[in-house]
Amino acid sequence: MPSYSEERKQQILNKLLPPSNMTVAEVSRNEGIGVQTLYNWRDKAKQQGRPVPGSKPTSEHWSAEAKFATVLETASLNEAELSEYCRAKGLYVEQVKAWKADALRGFMSSREQELEAKRQRQADHKEIKQLKSELRRKETALAETAALLVLRKKLNALWENDNEDD
Repeated sequence: MPSYSEERKQQILNKLLPPSNMTVAEVSRNEGIGVQTLYNWRDKAKQQGRPVPGSKPTSEHWSAEAKFATVLETASLNEAELSEYCRAKGLYVEQVKAWKADALRGFMSSREQELEAKRQRQADHKEIKQLKSELRRKETALAETAALLVLRKKLNALWENDNEDD
């Protein structure tokens, strides 16, 4: 059974990550390494907290642990370094920032989460009220327009009748 250095293992695992996004089966065929060995390496990397993909190839389907590991890796990076990191991993800066916001939201106390939910409900209620008001106004305008069209049609019919009588 061949032995692989840690550097070689990392190179092979990087092929599973963006931008390559190769499947385990593809890497196995290309590198001549058993599928189960690759799965074991991936699982060990996950346990060590490194971001590795799950069974889905896109970063949106990564496990919560992989996303959190990415947030931890990028926490100390400035904007330029974060952009470079994201390019290398095939991610978007906005994705990493959204994952960070999600993680921070998870650390909120239940009281803070309740307040945030209440604020969101109030904002939603206000928007619904405004949309209902706008809908009523538009329905009224539509009804008035329809009434005017009907009256115009009747007036035209009267004018035609008067012209026939002359």
